[in-house]
Amino acid sequence: MPTFHKDRPLVVQHDFCILLETRHPQFEEMRAELIRYADLVKSPDNMHTYRMSSLSLWNAAAAGVTAEDVIAFLEANSKFGVPVSVKQDIRRFIERYGLVRLERLGDELLLISDDIDIIKEMARYKSLRSYGLCQLDERTLRFSAQYRGLLKQELVKLGFPVEDLAGYSRGESLPIQLRSDAAGTGAFALRDYQRSAVDSFYREGSMQGGSGVLVLPCGAGKTVIGIAAMGKLSCATLILTTNSTSVKQWKREILDKTDLTEDMVGEYTGLQKEVRPVTIATYQILTYRKSKNESFVHMDLFNKRDWGLIVYDEVHLLPAPVFRVTADIQATRRLGLTATLIREDGREEDVFSLVGPKRYEMPWKTLESQGWIASVECVELRVPLPPAEMEAYRSAAERERMRIASNNRAKLDVVDGLLRKHEGEQVIVIGQYLEQLHKLAERTGAPMISGEMPHDKREALYHSFRSGEIPVLIVSKVANFAVDLPDAAVAIQVSGSFGSRQEEAQRLGRILRPKSGENKAYFYTIVSEDTKEQEFAMNRQLFLIEQGYNYRMVGAAGVSEVTVR
Repeated sequence: MPTFHKDRPLVVQHDFCILLETRHPQFEEMRAELIRYADLVKSPDNMHTYRMSSLSLWNAAAAGVTAEDVIAFLEANSKFGVPVSVKQDIRRFIERYGLVRLERLGDELLLISDDIDIIKEMARYKSLRSYGLCQLDERTLRFSAQYRGLLKQELVKLGFPVEDLAGYSRGESLPIQLRSDAAGTGAFALRDYQRSAVDSFYREGSMQGGSGVLVLPCGAGKTVIGIAAMGKLSCATLILTTNSTSVKQWKREILDKTDLTEDMVGEYTGLQKEVRPVTIATYQILTYRKSKNESFVHMDLFNKRDWGLIVYDEVHLLPAPVFRVTADIQATRRLGLTATLIREDGREEDVFSLVGPKRYEMPWKTLESQGWIASVECVELRVPLPPAEMEAYRSAAERERMRIASNNRAKLDVVDGLLRKHEGEQVIVIGQYLEQLHKLAERTGAPMISGEMPHDKREALYHSFRSGEIPVLIVSKVANFAVDLPDAAVAIQVSGSFGSRQEEAQRLGRILRPKSGENKAYFYTIVSEDTKEQEFAMNRQLFLIEQGYNYRMVGAAGVSEVTVR
């Protein structure tokens, strides 16, 4: 029987799950360590459940975590010790990263391993033979270089997270100086964690650097990190991002923080098609086609110049067609930026194999404690459906139930109360359903932004909000991504995309910029009690709890107290 240590906070199970006591005095310390190599899957009040996986351990290995680091931590903090089988699997998964290396020889790729049994095993896979497999010796397989991306995808599926050391093309040269470097004024300087993130990606220009994902919270300056990476590489760069607003923000930041001039930075959107040494495009324009049976009109942007770097902003939203192109451009350096590796389509493995593994992650709460992002109070307000709406809800089809619950008219009164409570502060009200948002706009007199609104008018409203001229802004899901609203101190979420954790990350990100005074922000989620919406909200909470936020739930009886100043 293993020794029982009742004062320790962890229980490590045979199924790779780890239970963490939430009321243990070392809870925060334990949580911060676990998220380096395990994912939060359940979060009841007393005990959170994390699960390790091959992918979470491979990402940890790519970021420098060793099997002994993981095992030593779990053994030191587990009530019952760590099952032998779990320790064996941790070692097996982590040690697999880098066990197989991809190197280049002319126009061919060499798959090399010091473990001859691994090479024997791979030589037997039929799926690898279609890539021109040829065994050179007991430690080396040869493939055609054109299959570099597809080969890496297939190897990950087979359980071999290959370390890609095949190198990168230099791309078109483009000297880029950061303003502080060029002017010597020190007006702009990278923060320590931003410099560490860039260094983790660049790795002194070695073949080990040049591809990977950096995970940092919204408001941490991911755009600045991308620009600093451009400065390190000094090459023609293609930046892919979520929408036209984000394109404008990237361009503003590049012109503000580098010595590049306006004629060197192009926008490639539905409105204009400029291909310049630095080109910023939207995922939407790349995936545009006239019909499902036709080709993607603008996908050849990847070949318009000799790009030395491609930046994937919000890489967790990378569309499937762009994955396919990315598989063909593995000789180009690739940088993914995101607040979360979670993808709603489950394609995290494709991000790992095609864009690159996680190279750096900065916990949200660490940046909060250092004052780089605001401290956020997260509150879920549960509101009952009025009797007539509850009757309609119970008789509705599954998908319609979500719409009825989301559009609960009782939420309007709660919004009124929150706006009174936070009068004088910058507030954004965010929702999924336009009908609901129009009602809120009519009721409050606040302007509303949706995808139907022309881009120029949206930009004007964002500008008015940033300047303080407009204190309340109602926004649809178009504002989920890459909208810079630095003074927003309160977010009220009235409806969302089912249980999307990535959406929760983006919406919280709208209020994370540092604030003057006590540097505090408020994130309210209003959900209909005893409905599917409440169930989906529980999944959305996982992201916030995983990042260390205290998530307070308030039932119908307590809502009025919360909405009073």
